Amino acid sequence: MADCLLPALLEACVVVGASSDKLQEVSRKAVNSDAAREHLSLEPEVLHVLLPPFVRSCGKRRFHRKKREQCASAAATPSQGGGAAVGRGETEDVSVPEDIDLSALPQLCFPGGLQITSEQTDEQFHFLVFTNVFGKKTHGVVMQCCRPIPDMSSSYENGVVSSKFSKLFCAYSFCVISKYPYFTALKDCLSCLLIQLRTCRLSDMEERVKEFVAKLTVVPIPPPGQLHVMFTLRPLTIMLPSGEDKDHPAIDLDLHLPFLCFRPQELLRTLSFLLQEQRIVLFSDDWARLTLVAECLLLFLQPLSWKHPYVPVLARGMLDFLMAPTAFLMGCHLSHYEEVAVETDDLIMINIDNGSVSTSSSDTVDLPDIPPAAAECFTQRCQSLRVHFDLDQCRHANCSDINEHRAQRRAWQRNLNHDIQRITLELVVNIFRDVSSHLNYEHRVFHSEEFLKTREPAEQHFYKNVLDTHIFHFFLKDRLNRKMDNFARMELSTRSEIQKMKATVDIPRRPTMQEIQVRRKSSTTEVRLSMRLGMSLPNLGDDQTISIIRNNSLTRIITSDAALKASPGPVTVFKLPDFPASLSFHSVQNYYSELIQQLGKAIFSVQKDNSTLLARYYYLRGFINMLCSRRLDALSDFQSLYKTDTAIFPTHLVTWLVDSLHRDETQQAHRRPELRRLILKVKTDNEKPLVQPNDHVKKFKLPRENLDQDEFVRCVQECGIVKDVATIRRLFYALTDGQPEHVDPELFRDFYTFWKTREAEAQDVNQPSEVIDYLDNSECVYKLSSCVKTSHGVGKIAMTQKRLFLLTEGRPGLVEIAKFRDIQEVKIALAPFLLVRVPSLRILTSDRPEAFEANLKTETELWNLVVREMWAGRKLAGQHKDPQYMTQALTNVLLMDAVVSCHPRSITAASKLAYFDKIKHEVPMIVPKTTSETLKHKINPSLDLAEPQAVHVLLYTPGQLTCSKSESETTPKLWVALSGGKVVVFDAASWSMLQDCIQLGESQLNCMMGLVQGQVWVGSQDSVIYIIDTCSMSCNKQLTEHRHEVTGLSADTRDQHNSQQTYSCSCDGTILQWDSSSLKVKRQSHLKCSRLCSIQIHDGYLWCCCGDSIVELKKTGTPHRRLELPDGLRDMPSVFSCFIVIPERGQLWTGCAESSELCLWHIENLRRPYKRIALPSSSGVTCMIRVKDQIWAGCRGWSSVGGQCDGQLRSQVVVVDPERHTVAKELQAHSDSIQTLCSAEDRYVMSGSARRDGKIAIWNVQQEAETEEAGE
Repeated sequence: MADCLLPALLEACVVVGASSDKLQEVSRKAVNSDAAREHLSLEPEVLHVLLPPFVRSCGKRRFHRKKREQCASAAATPSQGGGAAVGRGETEDVSVPEDIDLSALPQLCFPGGLQITSEQTDEQFHFLVFTNVFGKKTHGVVMQCCRPIPDMSSSYENGVVSSKFSKLFCAYSFCVISKYPYFTALKDCLSCLLIQLRTCRLSDMEERVKEFVAKLTVVPIPPPGQLHVMFTLRPLTIMLPSGEDKDHPAIDLDLHLPFLCFRPQELLRTLSFLLQEQRIVLFSDDWARLTLVAECLLLFLQPLSWKHPYVPVLARGMLDFLMAPTAFLMGCHLSHYEEVAVETDDLIMINIDNGSVSTSSSDTVDLPDIPPAAAECFTQRCQSLRVHFDLDQCRHANCSDINEHRAQRRAWQRNLNHDIQRITLELVVNIFRDVSSHLNYEHRVFHSEEFLKTREPAEQHFYKNVLDTHIFHFFLKDRLNRKMDNFARMELSTRSEIQKMKATVDIPRRPTMQEIQVRRKSSTTEVRLSMRLGMSLPNLGDDQTISIIRNNSLTRIITSDAALKASPGPVTVFKLPDFPASLSFHSVQNYYSELIQQLGKAIFSVQKDNSTLLARYYYLRGFINMLCSRRLDALSDFQSLYKTDTAIFPTHLVTWLVDSLHRDETQQAHRRPELRRLILKVKTDNEKPLVQPNDHVKKFKLPRENLDQDEFVRCVQECGIVKDVATIRRLFYALTDGQPEHVDPELFRDFYTFWKTREAEAQDVNQPSEVIDYLDNSECVYKLSSCVKTSHGVGKIAMTQKRLFLLTEGRPGLVEIAKFRDIQEVKIALAPFLLVRVPSLRILTSDRPEAFEANLKTETELWNLVVREMWAGRKLAGQHKDPQYMTQALTNVLLMDAVVSCHPRSITAASKLAYFDKIKHEVPMIVPKTTSETLKHKINPSLDLAEPQAVHVLLYTPGQLTCSKSESETTPKLWVALSGGKVVVFDAASWSMLQDCIQLGESQLNCMMGLVQGQVWVGSQDSVIYIIDTCSMSCNKQLTEHRHEVTGLSADTRDQHNSQQTYSCSCDGTILQWDSSSLKVKRQSHLKCSRLCSIQIHDGYLWCCCGDSIVELKKTGTPHRRLELPDGLRDMPSVFSCFIVIPERGQLWTGCAESSELCLWHIENLRRPYKRIALPSSSGVTCMIRVKDQIWAGCRGWSSVGGQCDGQLRSQVVVVDPERHTVAKELQAHSDSIQTLCSAEDRYVMSGSARRDGKIAIWNVQQEAETEEAGE
C-alpha cells in the first residue's frame, strides 16, 4: 500500500528494440544479399523492464513473455536485481506498472517502425501519455538510440578480424515511465544517460542503465505548492517543479509551443473544437511535437477536462483507432495525412507544422467559433506575450555555465507559462462567466434554456453544442459543488460593481439600461467585447464602462485588468544530496538519512516565517522517514503537516501507516499526546460511514401531478423563479385561493410559462433612446401597461425599481410620474368618462401639488396593488437602510403579474402577495429617529440560501491583515459565520460579497480572531480550530488539540506587530497558549468551572467568563480573583453571557443572558457591583463590545416598536456611556435576538442576528447622523 502511494519520480524503465535472433537473421541475410543494405523493418519487442530496486512491488500486475536466448548485444543482456529480462525458454514473470500495456508499448516506442539502416542516425526523443479506463494518466519519455549490429560473419584471417558487412545499424529505445508529467525533467535525465552510453562499452551498458534507474528511484516528487526539488545528474542540474494544488499537476513543458505553431485565430478554433467534443487528429512530421502540443491544448481548457479517448501518438499500426465513432483527441505522423483524409469522414485535421485546420471531408470547418467578445480579448492578450527567449536575453550577458543558462531559461519559461495560464483562464472565464448565475445550488439544477436566452443570437449555436458535452457536465458539477478553484477566484475578482451589487441583492433577471445601450451598438466586434467583457473588468463603475463602450478603447480595457498583472508567486528550491557512489541498500539508507538531516535543517530555518513552506518540508520528510521504516518519526511529521496544511495531507497513506504500526510502536505513539490525537482522528474518520458526494446535475422538468406545499416549494426553487421559502409559501396560498391545498400541474405550467415568457420578452426589449438616456444605468423596466389615457396624456405606464414614468403616444417622449420614495398616497378613484364615472389609479407625490390619474380600465386593481407594494417596499428600504426590501417588493410584484395571468380569481389571489403593503397597514412602519440616524446599511449574508441563517460570529479584518499580493486583496473584510459551519466574506469598503461560502466542518462556529500573519482563526463546536488563509480564502490548517467545543479565542494585542501569544479555550475549562507562527502549544492549563464561555487578555492576565463566575488568571494559569453572580441573579437560571474590562478606568462591565441590566464593578473590589444600569425593553444581554469611549451591548426583548407584528421577539443594540453610567442610545433593527457584535476600526459597529432575521446591521459610531438613501 505504501509503495503505491510513495511519490517517486520513476515508475519503470522499459528497453525496447529488436530481439537478438532477429538481428542475427538480418546479419546472415546481409551476408548473402545486397538488398540487406536497404532499409529493413523489424518488429520491436520489450527487451528489459527495469523496476525500482529499492521499493517492493505493489499494485503491479504480472506480465508473461517467452524467454529467448541471450544476445551478445548489451541491449539484450539479462537484467539483474531490479530489472527483468525477456529471453527464451521457460516463461518468466515481469512486474510492470498496472496502467502500462506492454503489448502496445513497442509500437509506441517506434511509432514509425523499427528500421535497419546503413548509416547511424541521431538520437531522437518523443513523449507518450497512457490513459486507463478511469482517466488516470501515466506519462512516458522515449529516447531512441542507434547502435551497430554485430557482424555474425566475422572470421579470422592471419589473426585479423574481417567483416564483409559491418556497417548496419539498428535503433533501440529507452522509455522512462512516471505517474507525473515531468516531460522536460525526464528528457534531461535521458540526455544525461545518453552521454554515458556514448562513452561506455557495450558490456557496461546494462550497469549504467541500472544505476540510472536506481538514481531516479530515490528522487521524491515535491508536494503541491511553492517548493521545487532539484537534483544533479551529471552534468546537468535538473528541476522538478511542483503542482499548483492537488487538482492541478505540475507543468513541466513549454506552454508557448502552440503559440509558435498557430495564429491566435487558429488556436481559438482548435480550442472551440475541443469544447464541442469533436473527433480531432493532430499531425506533424515530428513525433515529439504531437504530445507536447496536445498537452498544452488540454491545459488551456482548465478547469474543464477532456473526458474522451486521448492518444497523442498513434503508431503506424494503430490508425484504425481513427474510425472510432466517439469524440477523441489523437496524433498521427504527417505522412498519413492524405490517407486519413481519404479514409475517414468528419475528422478535424490539425496540421501542427503549418498551423492549418481543416476537415477530412472538406477544406472548411462548419462549426461555430468561440464567442467573438472572448475571442477578441484573447487575441489582444496574445499580442502582449513575449514568446522568444533570445529576444528577451539580448540585453543580458552570456552565461559561461550551462546550468546557469538553464536556470535563466527556466525562470523565463515559468513567467511565460504563468502569463499563458492566466490568459487562457481568462478566456474560459469570459466564455462561461454567466453560468453561475443560472445555477440552483440547493437542488443542483442548471437552467440551460434561460442561460441560452441571455446569449447573443450568433453565439447560441456554439453554446448549444457545448452545453451538451461531457466536458461541460463535469464543469457544472464543480460549480454546483462551489469548488473554489482558479476559475472561481478569477470570476469573483473580475466582477464589475454592477455584478457585485447583483450578488448582494437578489434582483430578478432583467436587462439594465446600460446593457440595452450596449446591445444596440453590438453590430461591431469591439462593442460586443465591451458589452460582455467590459463589465468583467475590476474597479470599473457604471460611468467608466459606458465611456469605454462609446470610445471603443479596446487597449484601455486590456491594460486596466489587474487580474492578469499578478506575477507567479516566489518559489523555494530544495537541493537533494548528491547520489551515492554505490547504490547498495546500505548506501541508499545513508542517502535517505542525509536527506532527512537536510530537511530537518530546512524546517528549523523556516518554522518562524513560512508555515506553507514548512508544511511541504514536513510532507517530504514524512515520506522519506517511511522509506527508512521510521514509522513514528513519519507519523510525527504527518501530524505536524496536518496542523500546518490539510490540503496536502496524505489521508490514505497515514491510515495505512497507523495500521502498520507494531505493538511496541503503538505503545510509544500513545505515550506521545500529539501522535495519540492523530491516531484517534484517523481511526474515528475510518469508522464514519463513507458518504458519496452528490455529483448529479438536474434539468428542470414541469410537474405532472398535483403539488403539495413542500413539492411546490421544491419545484419553484428548481425552476429558478424564487429561492426564498417564505415568498414561495405566500405564492402557494395565492395559487390555491379557494381550492384544495395543492396546485394543479396545469395551473403551475401556465404560471411558469407566463413567468418565463416575460423574462424572455425583457431580454428583447427595445426601449426608446429617450428612456435609456433618462434612466440610471442600473435601472430595468419591469412592467409596462397597455396604452391608456392619463392626466399627462395618452401612453403606456412603465415601472422600474425606482420610479413610474409615461411613454407618450403620438409624439414619442417620456414624462416622469413619480419616484417611489416621493409617493404620499395611492388609491383607486372614480374619474368622469362621458356620462359615467370609471375607476382610475390616483397617485399623489410630495414634489407635485396635482395628483396623477390614469384610466387603466381592467388593469386598475392590479396596478394599484403593484404601486402600493413598491411604495411600501421603498419606504421599508429607506427606513431600514436595507435594499433587499426593494428587491423583495419587485419579486412580489412580478409574482402578482404572473398570478393574475393564470388564476381565475386574479386580483384576490394577487393581493395575497402584497406582503409589505399588508405590513404597512397592520403595523405602523415607524423606525425611531435615533435608529434611523445611526443605521448606515443592512446586508443579507444568506442571500444565496433558501432560508435565512443565524449570524453566529462577526469579525472585521483591516487591509493589512489580509494578503498583500495585490491592491485588490488588501481591502478590509467582514467575516460572517453562519449556521452549519459556513463562512461568508464581504468587502468591508463596498459591502459587496467576496466569498459566498467557506465550509468549515458541519458544526456551529463559536468564535473568530484575525492575526497579522494573514490568518483568521475560527473555533468550532466540533473542538477544532480552523485557520483560514486570507490570500486564498481557503482553510488548509486545523488545530485539534482541544477535546471539547472551542468557545473562545484571544491574542495579546500589546504588540500590534507580534501576535505570537494566542490563547484558546474550550467549554471543559481547557486553556491553551499557542505560538501562532509554529502552531505549537506553549502552555496548557485547566480551569475548574461548569462551562468556560470566553476569554480575554488584558495587561498579560487572562479573564475568563465561566457562566456562573468571571475569573482572572495569573500568568501561570492559576486563579487570581473570582467574581460571582450578583445578588438577585443567583437564584435565577441566569449566567454571565459577556463582559468587558476597561483597565484604565478600573472598570469591569458584565451582562447576563436573563437579566435586563448591566453591572459595573470596580476591578479592585469584585465582591459586589458598584452600579447597575437598567436596559429598557430588553430581557437579556447576549454580547457586548467596547467602541471608543462607549459600550455597545446586544440585547433581546419583547417589543412591537418598529416590528412586523405584535408580540414578535425583537432585539436592540444599547449604547452605554461608561463615564456617566447611562444609556446613550437604543437602536432597533433586528426581528430576532442579536447574536454577535464587532467593530470596524471604531468607525462602524456590525450586529448580527439569529435565524428569524438573519441580517447584519451596520451602525455609524459617530455622534452626528449620516443619512443615506437606501434602495437607490
